Amino acid sequence: MPSETAPPSVPGVVTSDDIVATARSIARQQEASGAIPWFSPTHGVPGHVDAWNHVEAAMALTVAGLGEQARRAYEWLADVQRPDGSWPAKWVLGEVTEPGGESNQAAYVAVGVWHELVCTGDDDFARRMWPTVRRAVDFVLGLQTRRGEIIWIRHESGEASDHALLTGCSSIYQSLRCAVALAEHLGEPQPEWELAADQLGHVVAAHPEAFADKSRWSMDWYYPVLGGPVRGEAAARRLAEQWDTFVVPGLGCRCVSDQPWVTAAESCELVMALDAAGDRDRALELFASIQHLRHEDGSYWTGWQFENERHFPGDRSTYTAAAVVLAADALADASPGARLFKEIAGRPLGPCAASDPLACGCALVPVR
Repeated sequence: MPSETAPPSVPGVVTSDDIVATARSIARQQEASGAIPWFSPTHGVPGHVDAWNHVEAAMALTVAGLGEQARRAYEWLADVQRPDGSWPAKWVLGEVTEPGGESNQAAYVAVGVWHELVCTGDDDFARRMWPTVRRAVDFVLGLQTRRGEIIWIRHESGEASDHALLTGCSSIYQSLRCAVALAEHLGEPQPEWELAADQLGHVVAAHPEAFADKSRWSMDWYYPVLGGPVRGEAAARRLAEQWDTFVVPGLGCRCVSDQPWVTAAESCELVMALDAAGDRDRALELFASIQHLRHEDGSYWTGWQFENERHFPGDRSTYTAAAVVLAADALADASPGARLFKEIAGRPLGPCAASDPLACGCALVPVR
């Protein structure tokens, strides 16, 4: 079970007690099954569950010392995995409402299991979850194209979609690195996963044409940095290019470029991207700026519509609370998993060469 590492604090912004209160706001919304929805029924409308945000919430519970609730979350996830390694895109109150299997959702279980192992040192947990991770990664890599990007969903019919998403593939890159580290730790090395990760990371960093245009979303802007394929000078350039498009001084990061709406989750993910890129001052400033969304019970409003001056869409989501906890942990370097967006198993995340440069058209042709 989780170690006794103190929950993180960010001096002048949030205390350890604040972070525990935020994590408890997640635990209060956890369903009896162990599933963690986006939010409890609000005005009669229940929130849905998806595997990616569920795992993120479990990670936050571990960081804050709520290990029992985190383990219930992982046990539920393993129990409801489908034979092909995927999970439905959405459940509502235990019923599947969107059956298609999304690649980034399936992949993220590897991040959660690796994070739990690093934080707790519990090899037995990692071994129990290994078959779940292995099936999930096999599902994900079944959607990888020869060029290297990973298609975003396999529909209920079994047919794959026709496009890949930059945000999703950036996240999958980190997931594959965690899966490789977990496999090596358990004595089950998977060199083909590492090659797949190398090719994917290269495509994320060097081939924008591989992805559907979702550039109005801030996640497509910062996720190649957050997930790890883009670092160094390239990360600094990328973050500078659209900083003024997405960041509203004193309020946070927009969800989309064309709407007057800042969101705490995107802001905290940008905090972690900045921190991973070495821009700690702006990371701290941005983290402080979203505290206007904190509720008195420790939860966080999902967003703020700053033209109408109201909370939008009006819920206090678990994934938002989780992003706050994980950003605080990254800034404080508090838990053993705090550096998850910087390095995995002691290996820094960052750019990588294509494992198959012919596949993406990057092979060098000798000059004669």
